Amino acid sequence: MAVAYSNELSSDCTRMNLNGLKRMNESPNMSYPWFALQVRSRYENIAAGHLTGKGFECFLPKYKTRRRWSDRFQEVECPLFPGYVFCRLNPLDRLPIRITPGVILIVGQGKTPEPIDETEIAAIQSAVKSGLPSQPYPFLQIGQRVRINDGPLWGLEGVLLDFKGHNRLVLSVTLLRRSVAVQIEDAWLTPILQHPRVSTGPASTSAAVL
Repeated sequence: MAVAYSNELSSDCTRMNLNGLKRMNESPNMSYPWFALQVRSRYENIAAGHLTGKGFECFLPKYKTRRRWSDRFQEVECPLFPGYVFCRLNPLDRLPIRITPGVILIVGQGKTPEPIDETEIAAIQSAVKSGLPSQPYPFLQIGQRVRINDGPLWGLEGVLLDFKGHNRLVLSVTLLRRSVAVQIEDAWLTPILQHPRVSTGPASTSAAVL
């Protein structure tokens, strides 16, 4: 009986270990940071589709714009960051990414991939989900900081600049030095009082309002 019990216990432990390994292997990529993947021109959708099919979490923000054809205008969706796809990945296991059709490289310093600030990705995701008009915009870093206190972008912070009498929230990906402009209302803004402080490194601003 003792031998039978020992064998049964060993079998149960083996099943528990296998189930544990299975859960680890099936765990989502959410535990990994976001990285920017540079892809071939007009391969953003193809690369994102292949990566999603492999089980990776991808983010391909888009905006709607009107394009003129020979005899008419048509509304189309274009990438907010042309030539890039955002993806959660394990930087120590890059082969599945590198062999994906359309992927050129993982953005970083030299041969070392550099993750993107989670707050920057979250801000752009909020802007896309809001449905507010958006478009690519030159990268910005300076200006008076404000907080959005109303509307679908409530809680986001940015930098306020005057732009032809209209306000736009400009969300930036510092690593790529690219930004996205989202149209907002004046009444949504509240200034943020800042106390002078000594800078300890290069400034990094995740959003601006125009």
